[in-house]
Amino acid sequence: MAKKKSAPQAKTAEPQKTEKKLKVSNAISARHILCEKHSKILDAIAELKKNMRFDKVAENYSEDKPKVGGNLGKLNRGSMAGPFQEAAFALPESTCDKPVYTDPPVKTKYGYHIIMVEKRY
Repeated sequence: MAKKKSAPQAKTAEPQKTEKKLKVSNAISARHILCEKHSKILDAIAELKKNMRFDKVAENYSEDKPKVGGNLGKLNRGSMAGPFQEAAFALPESTCDKPVYTDPPVKTKYGYHIIMVEKRY
């Protein structure tokens, strides 16, 4: 039995490392940049690639009404549009000064989103 137990542990070692990077969670704290036009969201991505802070780019480009650096607060799994949720839960945690974000942007019925996750719960 020891051999059977050790073999699966070796096989699951890599996925466990991935899970540590992307902790399984039912909620996230996220920010986004929302633009109706694809060209505008691409301009926002260009700014992010110049190492601009995510919250500052969100304030300058996002068409979402509450301009608080794109902060969406805590979002529960199942409360978001399908493509947005899939992309958001696939992202690792990051910070506004060193964001890990969706590139290409995510298309939903609301427009194009650049998403970053600050915390996983």
